[in-house]
Amino acid sequence: MDDNPELGQAWEAGRLPSLLDATCEGYVHDMAKLSPTSATAWGIEGYDGELEDFSVDYWDSLAERSREMIADVDALNDGTDDCDDEDDFDEVDHVTAAVLLDRLGLEVDLHHRGEYLRLLNNIASPVQTIRDSLTLLPSDTAEQKDALRSRLSKVPAALAGYRESLTEAASQGQVAPHRQIDAVIDQCETLADTGSLLEDLGVDPEGTEVEKAKEAFASLADWLSTDLASHAPHEDAVGRSRYELLSQYWVGDAVDLDEAYEWGLERLRTIIAEQEAIAHELYGQDCSVRSAYRKLNQEERYTLNGTDELREWMQGVADETIAKLNGTEFDIPEPIQEIRARIDPAGSGGIFYTPPADGFSRPGQMWWSVPPGQTTFHTWQELTTVFHESVPGHHLQLGQAMCEPDLNLWRRVACWNSGHGEGWALYAESLMDELGYFSDLGNRMGYLDSQRLRAARVVLDIGVHLQKKVPEGTGIWDGSYAKSFLRENTAMDEANLAFELDRYLGWPGQAPSYALGQRLWESTREEALAQGMTARQFHAQALSLGSVPMSVLRAEVLHS
Repeated sequence: MDDNPELGQAWEAGRLPSLLDATCEGYVHDMAKLSPTSATAWGIEGYDGELEDFSVDYWDSLAERSREMIADVDALNDGTDDCDDEDDFDEVDHVTAAVLLDRLGLEVDLHHRGEYLRLLNNIASPVQTIRDSLTLLPSDTAEQKDALRSRLSKVPAALAGYRESLTEAASQGQVAPHRQIDAVIDQCETLADTGSLLEDLGVDPEGTEVEKAKEAFASLADWLSTDLASHAPHEDAVGRSRYELLSQYWVGDAVDLDEAYEWGLERLRTIIAEQEAIAHELYGQDCSVRSAYRKLNQEERYTLNGTDELREWMQGVADETIAKLNGTEFDIPEPIQEIRARIDPAGSGGIFYTPPADGFSRPGQMWWSVPPGQTTFHTWQELTTVFHESVPGHHLQLGQAMCEPDLNLWRRVACWNSGHGEGWALYAESLMDELGYFSDLGNRMGYLDSQRLRAARVVLDIGVHLQKKVPEGTGIWDGSYAKSFLRENTAMDEANLAFELDRYLGWPGQAPSYALGQRLWESTREEALAQGMTARQFHAQALSLGSVPMSVLRAEVLHS
């Protein structure tokens, strides 16, 4: 079925693969061939020297293959009856089919509406995909360097194809706002300049492939500035109709957006009240939350200097947490008892996680993309972030799925639902609070800051994109108000704040999926405990499903 020996070993430990599993295996390998950067992220070998071209034909080919897969699922499902034939769906297949139809159906719908052709933002569009895929590639051996040079040589064609897609979208009146175009221009110019991360990939920085790639990024920056920007709107809002579809895609369930907006405001009020109480307890009755942030930043016990100290601290916290939680709150499989802390050379300001390769040839990694000039870091603020990215957050969640013998390749490595995944990681932070890991008031202030930010993002994202009235009722949400609102509700510095604001405004519906997903995780656990499950049983059963839409998670865990 597949030549990967680790895959075979996984199947031997569980049920025999079904016809649907085999169909999913074929689908993943077809998608890896069409999208080599995805193959790299999934750990599928043979495509590291390749790079998709992001052209109109590329996006069409992805959509067509997904349509074929949907048709295959429907055909296989139609063949399932009560005769107990070996080709009939079992319980695992029924979940797989539900997840496939939900995820691929929404992706095809997004393609039909032109969402992929117009894709341009500061965090998750082809420029960042290309850049990040290069930093993931190893360069230790001659063969690996050859693959890296090969992918670099294809960057000009990929950026040309991307420009074709953006041009086609523009002809249909679909252009990203100026804010996003400006951000991507800056990123392209940084990649094209002397000192570009392309010069530090492990191949000759003055080689032809690096130089041509830098020239291609410079050319795209010029085209964005001189051609596309003139067609770009200044308004960030995408409107209710478009936002509803994007929200359902990201959360994995239909959301009452107006109710969610009001819930976010109430959640903020609750968190702020607790933060004010902590500020008073730490530094006196006259101390505000903002003043407490500044005072915490001045405390030496919470301060790290330089990225080396940051990386060592992240690694130490993650290692200690894995050791303490394994065998107590969770049974952590041996292959994911290792995680690697990394500093991302892109310097964008983001913090993120990349899962292990299938077969665990590459470990899970948490990355901190430190902005240029930032040299001081504060552990009171970031302890909760390490829990979010490592254990019990993304590393446990994604790694657990990769260790599940009953899950096929698509469900293990290729299926991702933000409301489930980011919701779990934020839920993991609150779980660590329940377990007493934020008893230190400074660290608890940081945990609440994280929760406050995610609640604020629900309000901000829905407010801007649906053009709702601001909480004071004195006007309509826009980018300027959103920036002041975000600054009021987070302890992050200005460099990170600017990046995050652009992210929310250019990636509609994604940021709220964290808190809305967490809310769904918490309500599902509450009902599971009411049915007689323990928290440990709930976690084990829920994580064994892999990344599924929250509607599917609820149905499976609660048997509803």
